[in-house]
Amino acid sequence: MLTYEECLHLSDLTQDEVEAIAEHEHTDPIIAMAIGNYLCTHQGEAKVKKIILDDIANAQLKGDKAHEELLRKVLNHFISTHPEHSGQPA
Repeated sequence: MLTYEECLHLSDLTQDEVEAIAEHEHTDPIIAMAIGNYLCTHQGEAKVKKIILDDIANAQLKGDKAHEELLRKVLNHFISTHPEHSGQPA
């Protein structure tokens, strides 16, 4: 059986990225990790970026500056580590 940390390592996502997906999808982190991993391995990086941007907008609406700032860092890290694929899906 794999541990949560092993799954996280295999997903190629950070804990913060997983938490952003979980927040957006209203699901447990392990499910969010599976969603994020699927998207990143099937040319869905733009969808993950949209999820994080939605979370940022939600934090802005709530006036939660600290969470907004954290999510902006998460977005910047995701963009720098997961370049979008060009072309059509395989």
